[in-house]
Amino acid sequence: MKGKLYLCPTPIGNLDDITLRTIKTLESVDLIAAEDTRVSMKLLNHLGIKKPITSYYEHNKKEKGAHLIEKLLDGCNIAVVTDAGMPGISDPGEDIVMLCVQNEIKVEALPGPCAFSTALVASGLPTGRFTFEGFLSVNKKSRRDHLLSLKNETRTMIFYEAPHKLKATLADMLETFGGERQITAAREITKKYEEYIRTTLEGAVEHFENNPPKGEFVLIIKGADPEEIKEKHRADLPDAETVILKLINDGMKGKELSRTASEILGISKNEAYSLYLKIKAEQ
Repeated sequence: MKGKLYLCPTPIGNLDDITLRTIKTLESVDLIAAEDTRVSMKLLNHLGIKKPITSYYEHNKKEKGAHLIEKLLDGCNIAVVTDAGMPGISDPGEDIVMLCVQNEIKVEALPGPCAFSTALVASGLPTGRFTFEGFLSVNKKSRRDHLLSLKNETRTMIFYEAPHKLKATLADMLETFGGERQITAAREITKKYEEYIRTTLEGAVEHFENNPPKGEFVLIIKGADPEEIKEKHRADLPDAETVILKLINDGMKGKELSRTASEILGISKNEAYSLYLKIKAEQ
């Protein structure tokens, strides 16, 4: 009989945040696979849990993942834990889950601490629709390309960031999204020095110039205004009459012209056809 993989979320700061169900699961499994065994051993010692533990992290996930699957197929029950938070969020936990699915091994995810959802609901920014973008690349060009792809994103955006990269990231965000875009920078969530800085990107850049970043950050950024995007799109469109006149000169007419003009201009076919008739009448 195959074993089961348990995804066990661990506290992101305050050890009291671990759930009773997670404790019971860690006590019951045959093996614990940890992102950093040294960090996880501190938690297990705090809980008084003694279980075999092995490392499973980004740089050994290929070999160790295959090893864990073998043990699961042999009937071993395994818990996956990260240094903090929910396994599978910005860590190799997602890889072992995919391997389990491919091998028809049961996966059970336990609810519990997660930095991005905690920061989001306390941010004061819209929570109805959001996109989690994780960590941005260390490479400057890749980071800017990533942000540029989100320039017209209307959902609330969530990023993780380390303190030594924060100022460069905020500078790139300001350049991409504009200084007036709202941001909440949450740091040290659930820890002694937990702090939520609710400001604009311009204000955030200024704040961290005067206050060196400390601790791990979750950045929550308000999405773009849909109406502003529409207005900008309309402003960027070529003049409608110029486009239709060119299509007429190219030999197009009727429905074909209306359809083509509609696609180019972002207007309805009826609007395009009305402009076509108006121009034809004036010729």
